[in-house]
Amino acid sequence: MSELTTYTGGCHCGAVRFQIKLPQKKAIECNCSICHMKGFINVIVTKEQFQLDQGEEALATYTFNTHTAKHRFCSRCGIHVFTRPRSHPDGFDVNGRCLDAGLDGFDIQPFDGQNWEESVASIQ
Repeated sequence: MSELTTYTGGCHCGAVRFQIKLPQKKAIECNCSICHMKGFINVIVTKEQFQLDQGEEALATYTFNTHTAKHRFCSRCGIHVFTRPRSHPDGFDVNGRCLDAGLDGFDIQPFDGQNWEESVASIQ
């Protein structure tokens, strides 16, 4: 396995802070209704690669459709920080736009979330 690099991030007001560990700078730009409307850039990590440092009490949850994905956002500033995704229910899908270092150097691949059922197998 590749060496892991730690990235930090959080919401706009700073109430929610997290760390992720990535073997490579890969992300997904999904065209589903919620990702598109929020401008969410998906950085999928395992539960071992994610750490919530602060702000559990500030987080609210939104679900829709199958209610499998748990979209977590800061109840103070409204920023969508991460999701427990339907595609990786034991992992986390972090909003790359919430990373302190930004997305420079990330390989951002398109994902056809409008046709989720047919496309989900392409997510690794």
